[in-house]
Amino acid sequence: MIKWFPDAWEENTFRIDYKKLYELGYRGIMFDIDNTLVFDCAPADERAIRFLKEIQEMGFRVLLLSNNNERRVKMFNEQIGADYIFKAHKPRPDAYEKGMEIMGTDRSNTLFIGDQIFTDVWGARNAGVKVIMVKKLGPKEEKHIILKRILEAPIRLAFLLCGGHKRKITE
Repeated sequence: MIKWFPDAWEENTFRIDYKKLYELGYRGIMFDIDNTLVFDCAPADERAIRFLKEIQEMGFRVLLLSNNNERRVKMFNEQIGADYIFKAHKPRPDAYEKGMEIMGTDRSNTLFIGDQIFTDVWGARNAGVKVIMVKKLGPKEEKHIILKRILEAPIRLAFLLCGGHKRKITE
């Protein structure tokens, strides 16, 4: 079950201490999009656009890593201009490795941030990348994601009972 536990837990993407992560030597961050940066299937909103530009100005390389199709990822990315990989086939490690190559980073200075265990957390773990799991942003999700959330519930419970929700990479 440990392979499904994230390295850290945060309430949401926007509350993470990115300055501290930069001080700790992290230089590349890969993000899931839906329910991590915006509500499911939503376009990039002002908060997400401003946030991603701010962390890029801090010095982070940013890459969007999504299992969604190119149309969805490209639409989200229009005003952001980050590198991206669509149809990533998470949890397979290939796209994570390609993402690090694109960003010019490696396992020691790259993070992944996402909201799902069976794709985001497991995929980052498979690729040897530290992962911060965030609470999903909104209630709306596609049916297959809802089913995955039901299957993830016992793992989330075990993670919480082990005190995992208190884990922070920045501490």
